[in-house]
Amino acid sequence: MSRRAARLAAGALSTALTRTLALIYPPSCAACGTATADPGAFCPSCWSGLRLIEEPRCDRLGIPFAVDLGIGQLVSPLAFAAPPVFARARAAVLYDDVARRLVHRLKYEDRLDLAKPMARMMAGAGGALIAESDCVVPVPLHRWRLWRRRFNQAALLARPIAEGAGLPLAPTALARVRATRTQVGLSRAARAENLAGAFRVPPSARHLIAGRRILLIDDVMTTRSTANAASRALIRGGAASVNVLTFALVGDPIG
Repeated sequence: MSRRAARLAAGALSTALTRTLALIYPPSCAACGTATADPGAFCPSCWSGLRLIEEPRCDRLGIPFAVDLGIGQLVSPLAFAAPPVFARARAAVLYDDVARRLVHRLKYEDRLDLAKPMARMMAGAGGALIAESDCVVPVPLHRWRLWRRRFNQAALLARPIAEGAGLPLAPTALARVRATRTQVGLSRAARAENLAGAFRVPPSARHLIAGRRILLIDDVMTTRSTANAASRALIRGGAASVNVLTFALVGDPIG
């Protein structure tokens, strides 16, 4: 059999397998499980429930403004009061009911298939950051948490973003060297204290980020404590700069 014939046969087999699986497991909404036309799509109800983050938004923190002031790029008072370690941050959606359900299903219900549609939304929201990046780094889990969960949701989101942009993915460039307690329920100050010294660039991985503009990936940004701690470690490890891209952002529009 020629190579061309083999490729055609493999393609036909893949198409047949996809159609068979679609009959056995019909496509369903990524958020609620309602039947949909395409795999990884959202039903109209869930799609309308996602609060997409669009302009105008704070150029540093990515927080949307409630009112368009019509004066170009804006920086929020919060960014002036507490400048982040990273250069800029972007998120696809605000963290409310539908977004929370997606993140929960990915992290705690082993719905690894959700990573690709979530990553597509992130890539759309962070196109400008992706375009000026040299390398993609996911926020790491501590080895004991990774052992319990069996996967790192940030790495699952980072892979399709890196592949789609043709950028190198460096999942080992940043290590979580200290096990921290969960951030849920902690104040902003307590979160920052909890993460102090938690991240480090291993000496063996410094060449992966040296002088590079890093795109740091995570699922949710809450108080920016994780993003700041991870960005600080990357810059100390030799990165030129860090931008942050997450799926969801906790908080309401400014104003």
